[in-house]
Amino acid sequence: MRRNVLPNLQDRQNASADAKKAMLEKFRASPGPDDPAVVERRAAREAMLAERAARAAQREAAKRAHEAELAEQAARAAAAAEQAEREAAELAARVAAEQAEREAAALAEQKAARDERYKARKLAKKQRRKG
Repeated sequence: MRRNVLPNLQDRQNASADAKKAMLEKFRASPGPDDPAVVERRAAREAMLAERAARAAQREAAKRAHEAELAEQAARAAAAAEQAEREAAELAARVAAEQAEREAAALAEQKAARDERYKARKLAKKQRRKG
């Protein structure tokens, strides 16, 4: 069986100091902001961001163009619907006018026939009285 070994204070302090030194060395070993590799990565990142912004602007322009096209189509459809409604109203008015004209002609014919019958009755009555 293993014994539970607790390091003493000095061992813990030494381990902590060693860890701090290792982190400091790692930080010092990392390339600085003027290192060509860092500059190259930064330039690549900036180029990628510029490309991303260009694509976003292109998408936005395409979206605006599509919205303009949809608005134009809606305007054309509204104009066509208005024209069709106007033509339907004109046709209905024309049909109503023709119907009214036919009814007026029929009423005139009926009146003429009634007047003719009345005239014939009066004439027959007059002739009966004359004998």
